Amino acid sequence: MNIEEALISSGVREDSLTNAEKIQLDSEGYLVIPDVMSGSEIAALQNRLQELLQTEGEHAGKEVHQEAGTDRLSDLMNKSPLFHILFKKPKVLAAIAHVLKNDLKLSSLNFRNALPGQGHQGLHADWGRLETPGDYQVCNTLWLLDDFTEDNGATRIVPGTHNNANSPADELGDPGLPHPNQILVKAKAGDVAIMNSHLWHGGTTNRTDGNRRVMHGYFARRHQPQQLDQQKYLKAETWNQLTEAERVLLGVEER
Repeated sequence: MNIEEALISSGVREDSLTNAEKIQLDSEGYLVIPDVMSGSEIAALQNRLQELLQTEGEHAGKEVHQEAGTDRLSDLMNKSPLFHILFKKPKVLAAIAHVLKNDLKLSSLNFRNALPGQGHQGLHADWGRLETPGDYQVCNTLWLLDDFTEDNGATRIVPGTHNNANSPADELGDPGLPHPNQILVKAKAGDVAIMNSHLWHGGTTNRTDGNRRVMHGYFARRHQPQQLDQQKYLKAETWNQLTEAERVLLGVEER
């Protein structure tokens, strides 16, 4: 099965996105898809993530990245079939496929929770300069497990900067400062934000006493290395839980 067949098998169709949604992804570099996850799906994911944080303790997130002021987890595809939800929402897959021109695989699935008083990041992009403008190599999906609000550390983005050949560091004296054109991705738990990862973005400070939990399903073109080598880490148990199409989307067609 090739990637086009895997996408079709996963429910992706030409009309999975409206023309307006495609235009927004092309021009602004992001799209929020509402109500992707049900209340029961959100609760189950929250519970499993909390279990993992308690079990992994100081080692949590080490497979990919640890960050001061946040709870981090990595290699989630191996840690419960609940996380395979990433491959079961056709509209989300359609948006990723639109950005990456139907040439995609999962690079990593991680979790980030900006703790109270923490979480601020400088503006950055997840890729260097593109050799060919518009030939995007990476796309991130933000699976909101809490509402993203103005106060709790919602991701800030600068729309349209996915087509900027420069990085924030090239143009900004201090990427940590507010950008005059930035907006906050304000959305509710259960929504999924699709973000062209060449877009300038960063977390903001959680100024509340609560959580700001999100899963990052990070995708790349199929010829690119993965942030987490899925073939290396994949457990036999996980392989057996995946459909043929999901294995293609994970980039692990063979064992």
